[in-house]
Amino acid sequence: MSTPESRQAPVSLAEGPRPSPAAGSTPLGERLAWPLRAATVALLVAAPFLLGDFRLLLLGDILVYGLLAASLDLLVGYTGLPSLGHAAFFGVGGYVAALVAKTTVNGPVQLAVAVAAAALVALGTGWLAVRTRGVYLLMLTLAFAQLLYSLALTWTPVTGGANGLPVPRVSLWPGDDGSLLASDQALYWYVLAGFLLGYLVLRLVVGSPFGRALAGMRENEARMRSLGYSVVGCKLAAFCIAGAVGGLAGALFVQHQLFISPSNISFELSAVSLVVVVIGGVRTLYGPVLGAAVFVLVREELSSVLADHWQLGLGALFILVVYLLPGGVAGLGRRLEGWRPSGRPATGPDP
Repeated sequence: MSTPESRQAPVSLAEGPRPSPAAGSTPLGERLAWPLRAATVALLVAAPFLLGDFRLLLLGDILVYGLLAASLDLLVGYTGLPSLGHAAFFGVGGYVAALVAKTTVNGPVQLAVAVAAAALVALGTGWLAVRTRGVYLLMLTLAFAQLLYSLALTWTPVTGGANGLPVPRVSLWPGDDGSLLASDQALYWYVLAGFLLGYLVLRLVVGSPFGRALAGMRENEARMRSLGYSVVGCKLAAFCIAGAVGGLAGALFVQHQLFISPSNISFELSAVSLVVVVIGGVRTLYGPVLGAAVFVLVREELSSVLADHWQLGLGALFILVVYLLPGGVAGLGRRLEGWRPSGRPATGPDP
């Protein structure tokens, strides 16, 4: 039985839902997003003036591993393509940069060739991988990575085998004799510039209509196919972009550490990258970078106490994060971004 009030004021579907009192208000996290990003970049740029040589070296490692994990997040988090072989692209980029260094010490040239090589390898492996799913996808990516690992270990005349390859310090452009990047501080800024470039590419991809299409395929692949999207083509493009950025991270690692070995293309690095993504938080891009910071700092602190058993501490930390922080370290920030004065979390797209 309807009340008099409902008869006098019927609800019209044409008017749409009435806005809630909180609608139109900007979440606190969204208001602080750009100032936080600007402050983070400013701190990263100023790091050589604030940190010693050893801490600056660790920060460079965090940037490299963070970029690798962020590129993996494009596959695992945004596209729904779990991979156990992402270190393959890291290793391809690193080895190609090391081999190009025998011809030229120009850093940007090494990066460009390494990124192109990693993208080509991703195109070849992704052509088969994106046609599978679940455990078959995991096994296929693992098999490709192990194949490249064996190649790096046994092709000694080219890769140096188990001894690896030493790499000379890079120069900035053709006329440079290497003096511009001779100091550790200048080399850190060079790595930071490469990291920001790769991160910006990933951010533009996930924020574009193409990135929205990838998220749609992750949620309902059949529906996206019925809407006319080429699911295989979009997944393959995402695979190539993630592989290219992973190759960029590998080349930056070589130029930063001046060395590469088969351990940089092993299953252990792929597994650690996946753990870093989970610790940092999937579907955030910045979360894996935070996860890489946690991983590098835990590794350095625990290895001085537990020696070769430091992985036990990392395992314990992983279990704690899974149980206590389902959204990873970035989940704390995401809760802040979703906070509204009414106490109701906002439901929006992935940041």
